[in-house]
Amino acid sequence: MAELVSKEGNKVEFKVSVPANEVNRMYEQVWAGLARDVRVPGFRPGKAPRKVIEGRVGKGYVESQVMDRLLQTHYPQGARELKLNLVDAQIDPKPVVSGQPFEFSVTGETYPEVKLGDWKEAKITAHSPEITDEVLGRTLADLQERNATFESADRAIEAGDQVTIEEDGEEGGSYPIYLDVAEEHVRDALLGKNKGDSVEITVPAHQHGDHEHPAHTVKVKVLEVKTKKLQDLDDEFAKSLNFESMERLRTDLKSELERRAEQEGEQARREELVGHLVDGMTVDIPQALLDRRRDGMMEEIKDDLKRQGVQWREYEAFMKEQGKLDDFMADLAKNAEIRVRRDLALEQLAEDMEVQVSDLEFNQTMSAIAQMNGMTAQQLANQLGPNGLQSYYASLLREKGLTQAIAQLTGEAAPAEDATEAADTAEADTENKPAKAKKAKAEAAEGEESVEAAPEADAKPKRTRKKKADADAEEAGEGDETSADEKTEE
Repeated sequence: MAELVSKEGNKVEFKVSVPANEVNRMYEQVWAGLARDVRVPGFRPGKAPRKVIEGRVGKGYVESQVMDRLLQTHYPQGARELKLNLVDAQIDPKPVVSGQPFEFSVTGETYPEVKLGDWKEAKITAHSPEITDEVLGRTLADLQERNATFESADRAIEAGDQVTIEEDGEEGGSYPIYLDVAEEHVRDALLGKNKGDSVEITVPAHQHGDHEHPAHTVKVKVLEVKTKKLQDLDDEFAKSLNFESMERLRTDLKSELERRAEQEGEQARREELVGHLVDGMTVDIPQALLDRRRDGMMEEIKDDLKRQGVQWREYEAFMKEQGKLDDFMADLAKNAEIRVRRDLALEQLAEDMEVQVSDLEFNQTMSAIAQMNGMTAQQLANQLGPNGLQSYYASLLREKGLTQAIAQLTGEAAPAEDATEAADTAEADTENKPAKAKKAKAEAAEGEESVEAAPEADAKPKRTRKKKADADAEEAGEGDETSADEKTEE
């Protein structure tokens, strides 16, 4: 049971009392887990006495596990019971004792008051792209191109050929150039040349990432010339892609394109409404909230750099040297504010619409997220912690409110959403990866969008490569300009 102690402005304090029977039930759960997982020599699994298990793990460990689980359950429930949307909170628990009620107090800061404009009069104009025969034809042509073969040609190099070259001084380091996608200076230098010719390619001055490269000349030797051979769009082509016939390939490909187009239209409608909400919103955002979001985004960037083998201090020094650090930090602050405004607008929308997420819905979604990330629901809850769980609950409210509002404005029924779909949406909405504890721990609702990408190793600009992927209907859809594969960025 939650009880509000005080509320002054955005500052709030409340306390929660958990009944003794719930405390005892949690103790039983923890002991059952320990009996299953802790191996004690001389005892079969699950048969060791509690005193023996306690001696191996320590009494304090049992209490801490019980306390953590009680907080994970009853802190979010208490906040929801009092209809409090907390930015962050400090939880002060009293000792947990078997057979006695467990109490804890919470002090925190609620989100600021938000007033939305008259969004109910908004006109949603975004629509899904139409998948015409022309679109289907272009997609099939792209699929045909990506499954082309190359045969040796004893003639001068022509547009569309694959040319294997080797740079002077790099014997054995040959690589192919695909002229249909090669840069103009490469294509112009190679056209009309023959196998065995030595060619000088003049690479113009250019910028790659944050590096300036002066103009220079590369000497190469033509090792082989191959001409492109396109397969006919017939049943044999379809069978090479594991479709029984060309008709079936066309049918399935069109269905996939239509599905993606519908997704693109839905995303466009969502962004249109979010933009309307944010533009018409009145709110005084505390600087602490903006700073917290900015700091969370900075941690994401540091983690991304670390995965690439780059330390933040190295990247920071590099940006200072290039005179770009101030712009980087300004962009980070700007993106943080955009995200905060977006979340505040969506949370107020959910409140205005009196949207509710039941405990059953929440638990099903969390179980689905845990399953997608190869962990148990309890492991996910441990990683997120009480604040992280509350953030995920808020993300579900935002998503549900947005979906219902769009359905109301467009006159369409809100789509039914199972737990797995809700999990996908919640994870996308928070732009987080819950399997990574350090990302989800304190800011489960924070975004993972680097303001500026980490520098990559320089690639030789003169090399133009074409990656030939295994083609199927889904990949073909990715290559079409009207497919719904491109996401609207914030």
